[in-house]
Amino acid sequence: MCFKMDPTDDIKMIGKYIRLKTASRLIVASPPSHPSSNPPRHHQLSTAASTRPAGFVQVMTMEIKVLSFPADSPPLLVIAAAKLAGITIPTETSGSAPTFSFSNGSKLQGTYVLLRYIGRVGNFYGQNAYEAGEIDEWLDYTPVFSSGSEFENACTYVDKYLERRTFVVGHSLSIVDIAIWSALAGTGQRWDSLRKSKKYQNLVRWFNSLSAEYSDSLDEVTATYVSNRGLGKPTAAKSKEQQGVKGDVSEKGKAGSRPSFEVDLPDAEIGKVRLRFAPEPSGYLHIGHSKAALLNQYFAQRYQGQLIVRFDDTNPAKESNEFVDNLLKDIETLGIKYETVTYTSDYFPDLMEMAENLIRQGKAYVDDTPREQMQKERMDGIESKCRNNSIEENMKLWKEMIAGSERGLECCLRGKLDMQDPNKSLRDPVYYRCNPIPHHRIGSKYKVYPTYDFACPFVDAKEGITHALRSSEYHDRNAQYYRIQEDLGVRKVHIYEFSRLNMVYTLLSKRKLLWFVQNGKVDGWDDPRFPTVQGIVRRGLLVEALIQFILEQGASKNLNLMEWDKLWTINKKIIDPVCPRHTAVIEDRRVLLTLTDGPDKPFVRIIPRHKKYEGAGEKATTYTKRIWIDHADAQLISANEEITLMDWGNAIVKEISRDQDGNVTQLSGFLHLEGSVKTTKLKLTWLPETNELVNLTLVGFDYLITKKKLEEGEDFLDVLNPCTRFETAAIGDSNMRNLKRGEILQLERKGYFRCDVPFTRSSKPVVLFAIPDGRQQAVFK
Repeated sequence: MCFKMDPTDDIKMIGKYIRLKTASRLIVASPPSHPSSNPPRHHQLSTAASTRPAGFVQVMTMEIKVLSFPADSPPLLVIAAAKLAGITIPTETSGSAPTFSFSNGSKLQGTYVLLRYIGRVGNFYGQNAYEAGEIDEWLDYTPVFSSGSEFENACTYVDKYLERRTFVVGHSLSIVDIAIWSALAGTGQRWDSLRKSKKYQNLVRWFNSLSAEYSDSLDEVTATYVSNRGLGKPTAAKSKEQQGVKGDVSEKGKAGSRPSFEVDLPDAEIGKVRLRFAPEPSGYLHIGHSKAALLNQYFAQRYQGQLIVRFDDTNPAKESNEFVDNLLKDIETLGIKYETVTYTSDYFPDLMEMAENLIRQGKAYVDDTPREQMQKERMDGIESKCRNNSIEENMKLWKEMIAGSERGLECCLRGKLDMQDPNKSLRDPVYYRCNPIPHHRIGSKYKVYPTYDFACPFVDAKEGITHALRSSEYHDRNAQYYRIQEDLGVRKVHIYEFSRLNMVYTLLSKRKLLWFVQNGKVDGWDDPRFPTVQGIVRRGLLVEALIQFILEQGASKNLNLMEWDKLWTINKKIIDPVCPRHTAVIEDRRVLLTLTDGPDKPFVRIIPRHKKYEGAGEKATTYTKRIWIDHADAQLISANEEITLMDWGNAIVKEISRDQDGNVTQLSGFLHLEGSVKTTKLKLTWLPETNELVNLTLVGFDYLITKKKLEEGEDFLDVLNPCTRFETAAIGDSNMRNLKRGEILQLERKGYFRCDVPFTRSSKPVVLFAIPDGRQQAVFK
C-alpha cells in the first residue's frame, strides 16, 4: 500500500529561543543517584520548604542605593539576576561580603540573601509555594560548584537531572537557573573547555539555551566580570558599536541574536500590565490561537504582570461547554499560567445598560433593514432609513428585541458612527442581534446578544486590561474599537498587533474545521490531520517543539505563511535523542530468511532501547534460526551477498527463491558474525520467527486540502484532498506490547511514531501514527 506524507524539504532552524517550554516528557526516568554534596530531594516535598507567608512576591518598595562587594570576587549570580529582573543597581567595591544598601539606611548582606531578595522582587521564586521550597533546596546545593574537587561531580548530577527539563524548577526561569548558570560561567575557561566536549550534553544544551535566550543581559555581565581565568575585577563592557558587526548577528534569528519577540508594549510599566487571552468557545484551540496565547503569556511574564483567560461567549448558536472544557485543557497543555477565568456573559447586564445609554444619547439606533441590503448599504456608504428614527422609536424597538418578539427578531442595534468613513468598520457597525437559542451558561435569560466588536472594547476596559493583543487581520477594526470605547466613556486600552500564523495546506477557520467534523471527514477535533493543539499532539508533536516554533515567529506584524516541515524538524531534534528504538516488518509479502547455522534453540539478549540514551530503558531481543525481513529489502539482496543484520551481525545469503513475477519469496544463508559491518552495503532490520510478535497498523496522514493557500473567495470544498489517511499492516517486536498510549518511538529505518492504540490482545493491532520528521516522506518498506 502506498504511503504519502507531508512534502517537506530540509530547513535549518533559525534561533534556539525557548522562553515558555512545558515539561513534556517522552519517558519519566528514575531520579539519578546524588553526588556526595547532598543535592536536593527534588522528587519529594521539601521539609525545608520556605515558611514565607502566601503572597510574598511583591514589587520592591525600597530603592537599592548600592551593591558593594570585594573587587576580586563579584557576586555574579546577584548581578545577573538583577539584570534579568530589569533592576539597575549601582556597584562599588569594598572589603566586606556582598551587601545591598537601601535608600532608607537598611542593609542586607550575603550573596544568597541578596539573590533571594532579587528572586522575590523579580518574580524568579517559582509559581507556587512548592516550587519556592524546591528553589530553597537547590540554593543550598549550588555552592558545591565553587568547590574545585566537587565541580565535575556537580556537573554530572545536574546534567542527568536536566535530561528532560528546560528549567531546573518548574516551567519558567528561576534564581536556581541563574545561580547555576552563573557558577558555570564564572569558572571561565574551565567551563568553556567542558562545553566543547560531549561530556555534559544536557547541561550544555540548558546553558546555551539560557545564554541565547537572555543574551542581552548575560553577555554584558560576563563581558564585564568574567575573564578566561574566571571571575575577577570588573572591566568596562564594550558597546555594540565597539564590538562591531561580527557580534550582532541579528534580525535573521541566528543563534546568539536577540529574539524576534523582544519588542516593547506601548506605555507598559513593570508590575502594571494586565493582558487577556480571549478565545471564543466555538471550537478547539488551534496552532493560530496558540501563538496568541503564548505571546500574551510572554508579555505578562516579561512585564511581571497578569494574564487572564476570558471566553468571548456572545454567540450561543456556535458555543458549548464542550468547547470551554477543551479550550481550558489546551491552554493547560501549552503551559499557560493565568490569574483567573472570566466570561463576556458575566457582563451582559452591564452591556445591556451601556447599549440603552447609547440609544438615549443618540449614538445608537435600531435597524430593521434586511441583512444583505444592510451589507450593501455599508459598502456603498448609504445611510439606513432607520438611522434618524427618534429615541422613543428606538427604545420601543429595543424592547421588542429584548422580548424576542416577532418584530424584535427583524431588528438589530447599530452604532451611529460615520457612514462616509473610508474605514468601512466605522460605517454604523452592528452592536446587538436577536438570537432565541439558549446560551450554554445562562440558558434562555436573554434573547439579544452583543457582537464581539461591541462587547470586547467594553469588557477589556472593565476588566482592567492594559494591552489587547490582536492579530493584524483586525487592523481595520482598531479604529472602531477605540471609537466604541470613546462613546462608552471607558478607559482606553492599548492595542498591540501581531501577525496571524498561517500554515501551508491548512485551514484555520473554525467554521471550516467544523464542516470536516460534522461531515465525518475526520474523527473529531483531535484528529491528527487537524491543526488543533490536540490534533497535532496526537500526531506526535511535543508541546515543547510547538512553543519553540511559535516563539521563533515572534510578535512581528509581517504576514507569514509557514511550512510544517520547520515545525516537524524542531520536533525531531527533541525526540530523536531520547525516544526508544523498535523494529517492525511490513506484513505484505514479508520474506523468511533461514540461517542454516542459526541457533537451534531461540535465545534472548537484553539490549538498550536507545544506544545513546540509557533513560529509554532496555528491551528483550530474541534470536532464532528463521527470521523475517521486509520484502523491499529482500528484493535488494543478491546471491552470495554479505549483509548486516542489525543488533546481531553479518550473514551471507546463499539462495534466493522467487515467484513467477520475480518477487523474492524465501532466502537462506548462514551467519558470518566475524564479518565487518563496514564492508556491507545492506544493513537490515529483522524480526525472529516467534508467536510473540505484535500485530501493528501503521497510519500516515496527508493534508486535508491540495492547495498551499486559498485565495480570497476560493471555496475550500473545491480543493479537498480525497485521500488523507493511509494504513499499512505490519508486525513488530514483542517489546511493543508494553507501549503506552502517547509514547513516542522510532521504528528503525521506518521513521518516528506515536502510539495511539496500545496492545490489549493479540487479535487487535497496536496503532502507530507516523510522525513527520521535516525532511523526507515517510515510506513503509
